[in-house]
Amino acid sequence: MRFFIELSYNGKAYHGWQNQPNAISVQEVLEKALSTILKTEISIMGAGRTDTGVHASQMFAHFDYDGDFKSIDIVYKLNSFLPKDIAITSVFEVKPEIHARFYAESRTYNYKISTSKNVFNYDFAYQIQSALDVEAMNEACKILFQYKDFQCFSKTNTDVKTYNCDIKEAFWTKNNEQLIFTITADRFLRNMVRAIVGTMVNIGLGKMKAEELHAIIASKNRSEAGFSVPAHGLYLVRIVYPETIRIDN
Repeated sequence: MRFFIELSYNGKAYHGWQNQPNAISVQEVLEKALSTILKTEISIMGAGRTDTGVHASQMFAHFDYDGDFKSIDIVYKLNSFLPKDIAITSVFEVKPEIHARFYAESRTYNYKISTSKNVFNYDFAYQIQSALDVEAMNEACKILFQYKDFQCFSKTNTDVKTYNCDIKEAFWTKNNEQLIFTITADRFLRNMVRAIVGTMVNIGLGKMKAEELHAIIASKNRSEAGFSVPAHGLYLVRIVYPETIRIDN
């Protein structure tokens, strides 16, 4: 049987989601916990890969297991076993062909910028105390919808078949002394969100105009786009699947 596991994590202590040969990952910690509790070796497949230091308030992964357990019990046991920076929200059975990565219809990220020095969020938001033109940054967001190929925002030497992404929403909001960038797409390239935000920050600081984004995207050249903002301000916040994936017990 195939199960989905829904979780959240603080990425500060981890070298990303995916297993690494010489570094700790969220996937490794979760696999060890599941294997211990279910008393058999469990491998999990995540809905995507978050980089070192990136957080997730909603992440999904799937695993296969032929035994019997109550979802409420496995959630309780996992949360008791796992470290404080990983939390399990739910575990539920899905149809056997459902793949956490390939069946996801969209993913949403937030990027948080703190516009004043705040000792309580410096690990969870990028601190920029210079004034940012949010209106110009939102004008730049509208330009993103005119394109599909976002190679200019992708890490180089990435093994992908296409750089095309369907961006469904992108906008900035201001919440007190924090700016939050929200972006939703069917898929994302490696480093894409952080590169987009870095480019937007340059626009907000007046270092470039929003209209210049057309030439940057058309160039398909990573060096033409802005810098990559730090990982600790980035959050995977929502993954959407078809309602038909689930098997209700």
